Amino acid sequence: MTEIEIGRAKRARRAYSFDDVAIVPSRRTRDPGEVNVDWQIDAYRFELPVLAAPMDSVMSPAQAIALGRYGGLGVLNLEGLWTRYEDPTQLLTEVAGLRGEQATARLQEMYAEPVKQELITERVREIRDAGVTVAGSLSPQRTREFAKTVVDAGVDMFVIRGTTVSAEHVSSQAEPLNLKEFIYELDVPVIVGGCATHQAALHLMRTGAAGVLVGFGGGAAHTTRTVLGVAVPMASAVADVAAARRDYLDESGGRYVHVIADGSIGMSGDIAKAIACGADAVMVGSPFARATDAPGQGFHWGAEAHHGSLPRGQRVEFETVGTLEEILFGPSRVADGTMNLIGALKRSMATTGYTELKEFQRVEVVVVG
Repeated sequence: MTEIEIGRAKRARRAYSFDDVAIVPSRRTRDPGEVNVDWQIDAYRFELPVLAAPMDSVMSPAQAIALGRYGGLGVLNLEGLWTRYEDPTQLLTEVAGLRGEQATARLQEMYAEPVKQELITERVREIRDAGVTVAGSLSPQRTREFAKTVVDAGVDMFVIRGTTVSAEHVSSQAEPLNLKEFIYELDVPVIVGGCATHQAALHLMRTGAAGVLVGFGGGAAHTTRTVLGVAVPMASAVADVAAARRDYLDESGGRYVHVIADGSIGMSGDIAKAIACGADAVMVGSPFARATDAPGQGFHWGAEAHHGSLPRGQRVEFETVGTLEEILFGPSRVADGTMNLIGALKRSMATTGYTELKEFQRVEVVVVG
C-alpha cells in the first residue's frame, strides 16, 4: 500500500472508515426474502450476525434474554452494575438524570463498588434459565480473578474485551494474563479483542480464540482518540484483520477464526459495510442504546467512561426511536438507518445479488469522496 509522507521523519499509510467506503451493486439482484443472515461460531448458530456490546446502557439480563430470543447474542458486562448491585435499576435511572460533567464523577463512584462473585453466578443463571445462549464479558485485567466463577456459572461463550488487547502484554508490576494458556484450559469458546492490525489479530488468533473483536468498542461513547491519540478507521481495520484470518487459516491448516467488527457501528449501512470489508458479524452498541426498552433510558456509556484515573469515554444521549425488536426488524419510522437493521442488511445483500453472508464478503467496495 502506498505510504504518505507526513514529514521527513514520518510516513503513514492511508486508512478508511466506514464513511469513506461504499458497496457497489452487481449485475444481479435478489429478493430480500431469499437472503439468509444466519451466523455460526463454534457449536452455536444464530439467526442474526449481531452481538450486543457488553455495556450497561444496552445490556441487562432481560435485554440479553430478549436479544437471544430474537436470534442474536446478548453479551452481559460481568464487571458492570448488574454484578455490583443486587438491583441497579435506580442507579440506571439516576445516570439518566445526571447533567454535564457530574456524570463522569458519579459513574466513577457507582463503579467503585466491588464486583460480587455471587451476582455473576446469579446473572448467568437468570439468562441460562431463559433458554438462550449465555455470553459474558470481562476485561483482560479482571479475567484471571473471575474467570473460574464465570465458567462455573455456566456461560456458553466467554468474551474478553478491552480497548486494546494483545497476546503479548508486558508488565513489571503484575503477572500478565497468558491468553494462550488461559484459552486452552477453558471448555468454552472465547472471543477476544479489540485489535486493529493484521499482526495483532494474527497473534490473538494463535491463542486459540474462536473470534476476534476488531476496533476499540465504545463507538459514540468513546474518547480514546482524543485522550490517547489512538484510533484506526474501521473499514481498513476490518479488512486487515480479515486478511489475518485468511493467513491464519492457511497457517493452521484450516482453523477458521471469526472476525467481529466492534466499533463505529452506528447505522444499518455500517453493518453491511463491515461484512463487505470481511467481518463475519458485528458487535452493536449505540443503535441498541436508542431502544425505548434499553437499560440506559436513552443514555449510552462504556467501561472507559468510569475509569478511576483516566476516563476515555463519556455518557452520551440518544433520541430513542423504538423497541429493541423494532430496531432489529422494523417497521422503521425514520429514514436514517437507526431502525430495521436486519431488514436493511438483507436489502443491501439482495441489491448486490448475494444471499449468504460469506458470499457478501466478496462484494466490491469503492472509496468515496
